Formats: sequence, structure tokens, C-alpha cells
Amino acid sequence: MAKLRGRAGRRRWIAPRRRVRRGRDREGRVLFDNTRLRFAPNGSAGLIAAAIIALGAGASLALSWPGHLSYDSVVQLAEGRAGVYEGAHPPVMSWLLGIADALRPGAAIFVVFDTVLIAGALVSFVALGRKPTWPTAVLALAFAAVPQLLIYPSIVWKDVLFAASATAGFACLAHAAANWERLGRRTPLLAAAVLLLTVAALARQNGAVVLPIAAAAVGWIAARGTGAARARRGLVHGLAFLSAAAVLTVAATIGLTARSEVGAFPRGPWEGLQAYDLVNALALAPATDLPVLRSKDPWLETLLRADGVAAYSPIRANALEAVLDRAATHGDSADLIAAQWEDLIVRHPLIYARARARTFQWVFLTPDRKNCVLIFTGVSGPAEEMADAGLVPRDTALDDALETYALRFAGTPVYSHAAYGALGLVLLAVLLRRGRAPDIAVAAMLAAALAFAMSFAVISIACDYRYLYDLDLAAMAGALYAAATWKGVF
Repeated sequence: MAKLRGRAGRRRWIAPRRRVRRGRDREGRVLFDNTRLRFAPNGSAGLIAAAIIALGAGASLALSWPGHLSYDSVVQLAEGRAGVYEGAHPPVMSWLLGIADALRPGAAIFVVFDTVLIAGALVSFVALGRKPTWPTAVLALAFAAVPQLLIYPSIVWKDVLFAASATAGFACLAHAAANWERLGRRTPLLAAAVLLLTVAALARQNGAVVLPIAAAAVGWIAARGTGAARARRGLVHGLAFLSAAAVLTVAATIGLTARSEVGAFPRGPWEGLQAYDLVNALALAPATDLPVLRSKDPWLETLLRADGVAAYSPIRANALEAVLDRAATHGDSADLIAAQWEDLIVRHPLIYARARARTFQWVFLTPDRKNCVLIFTGVSGPAEEMADAGLVPRDTALDDALETYALRFAGTPVYSHAAYGALGLVLLAVLLRRGRAPDIAVAAMLAAALAFAMSFAVISIACDYRYLYDLDLAAMAGALYAAATWKGVF
């Protein structure tokens, strides 16, 4: 403390100012700051926002305990309990459910895991603000009431696991960026980011898109500052991050594949996607020629043109299963369908693009609120797997009330991937323009969510809302971060 004498001769005690070092570029933007960053929000608005998020997570668990399980969820829980994975879904989901089931029978622990990841990530983004503004608390209150935060974290879906892990991973990366000059803090945060983003990459077939984007963000952050070795420093850090994530992903895949019945990359889903694209193209342009099938298996061509087109629906590809079952009994249909699919892309790229665009429109805009699943509550699944997982069907009045509540938002921006995508694009541009180190990590989260959503333009075969849940969550997290840090100084 320093002792000073005021004008009236009285002694006053004041705290000495802490010396602050900031690196800046030529345009005056802050490159790094060695002031201490707390991991709890400062100011009443930040504390209230964090409390709202935490209370919202508690309400989500209380209302949905011990979780909602659909058909896929039940199958994955049964696989996790048995320790053998069929391969129809990413095995990491079944593996984690098996661990949760061993700790407490059922999926309750897994639901807590997802909920804590989501709530913890949102609170940590608020905590990056030195003095969050009151709009932060208002946003937290609004977001806590939407189905994506009130109900979705308790639904046992791989889409929720992907979104939760990805958002939490980028939150760790943002804190690592804020503490970049502190090696003791930066290292464990980067390690946590690698672990969480690897889980995300394993949770969805197209989830690996988050890894190169996160690595690029790490390289960009490391390259900030001064010195001639900026580019090399950024390249080394980015490649190290990507290499660590790749090694962990490959090791996990090998380990999980050892317990899988059909291997790491089951052929069925790819054959289904290729057949769906062919039928989609035929439904859009019936005159499209299929030379590979016509020359090598005319019966299969007739099957796709007749029964395939009749079964086609932009809602989902399930109706094609019976057609593919018939095709499987007639020669090597998988190879022929794959060859014809490749020929379609090469010879008729516009028809393929139009067909894919129509499918993507359904998953991105969810125009059919009745058949494109917006929400799931209760417990329901195949009888054999239900018994194997120790579950009984559940459809209580509370489950119905939660579903009714969620569907009240249908047709509004609350239930619109397009709205969250537009918000994400605006936040991405604003944060990149502001250019602080944590801004790069949050911008990477938004870019990864947008890239993940766009990947469904190539692989989508159904319109369920949950597939792009990550986009909604990333946009909400980015909005909270922007509100919390807008007047803060790093």
C-alpha cells in the first residue's frame, strides 16, 4: 500500500496500480495480456448470468431425470452394457454409455456428463469477460428457457454429445488463448481442448471437421505477438495440436474397433447414402441415365427406378431399407451402386448438386415440423435391447408436457437452424474483426459449427432437427461470449 497526504492534510491509503503489460500490433490491437484472468465472471451481471446458466442446467436435469432415450439411444446403451459394438453408430457413444451404466445402471450419469459440459462451457465463455454487461444476463435467461438448453442436454443422442464436447473443447481453447503467456495454465487447457474435441470427432461420422479448424486457430493464436519467428511458431503449435488430436483419434478408433463386430467403417450406411442419392436424382430427373447399372445389372436399375423412386422421401431414407434388402439378394449390389453413384457425380454433377441441395434444405430448414423430429421425450426402443439395457418404456405426463412446451417454439427463430446460422455468421465476422486472442478461438468454434452443418449438404439422408444441434449451441455460446466481453479489456 502507498501512503499519500491529501489536500486537507489527512492521510489516505490507496492500492498501488498493478502494472499491466500488453503486446499490440501496428494497428493497436491487443496481442496478449499478462494480467491475471479469473475463471469466474466479475461483476453482478456476470455472476447472475452464470447463476442462471447453472440453475437452468439443474432444472434440465430435474425435469428430465434420468434422461430421454430414443430407439438409437437404447441400442447404444445395450451395446455399452454388453461391451460389444455393432458399428451402426460411432462406438464412442456406446463406450461412454457403458461407463455411465457401470457407475449407475441406465444413462443418468451420461446425461449429467453432457449437461455439465454444456453448462460449464457457457459459464466459461461468460467468465472470459472482465465485467460482463447486463445483456449477458438477459441472454442467459432467454437461452435457459429454450428447448435446446432446457431439454436437449438430457436426450441421449450422439448429436448432443458432439455439440457438448465441441463447445466445451473450444471453451478450453478460448481460455488457453486468454492465458497464452502463462505456460502453466495454457498447457492443461490445450490438453483438455484436444481431449474434448477428439471426443467430438469420434461422436459423429463427420465430426472430424472440428479438428483442423481448431488447429488452425491454435496456430493463429500462437503466431500473434512480435518476432521474426511468428509464422514458424504458429505452424509448430498448430501442427502439434492437430497431431496430438489425430494420434488420440486413431488410438481411440483402433481400441473401439477391437470391440466392434463389423469394423470401424461399416459399409451399410455408405451404401444407403449412395442408393439414396441415386433415387433422389431419379425422383428429381426421371430421365437420368444409369449406364453402369443398365450394362451390368438391368434388374437393379429397374428396382431403383420403380420401387426405389416410389419409396423415396426427402424426410428420411428409412423407406429404402426394404429396397436395399431386396438388392442385396441379387449379386454384388453394393459395388454396382457405388460405381453408379460415382458415375452420376462425374457425368451429371448438376443433377447430383440439385438433389443434394434439396436434401440439405430439409435438414437445414426442417419444413415439416411433424415428421422432422424436433424433440424426443420418454424412453422407447426395441424390446430386446430394452431388456438388455434394463429399461422399461416411459411416457409420463411430465414427458408429454416437456414435448408440448418444446413444440410451442416450432416455426419460430428459436427452432430455426437458419436463424442460428445467420447469428453465427454475424458473430464470426465481428469477432474476427475485433481480433483478440480468445476471439479467434470463439470464431473457430462458430466456423467449425458452420462447416459441420454444411457437411450435411453431402451426407444428409434425413431431416431430424438434432443433426445440426451443434450450430444452435455454438451460436448461443458465441452470443454469450460477445455480450460478456464487449466492454471488457483483455
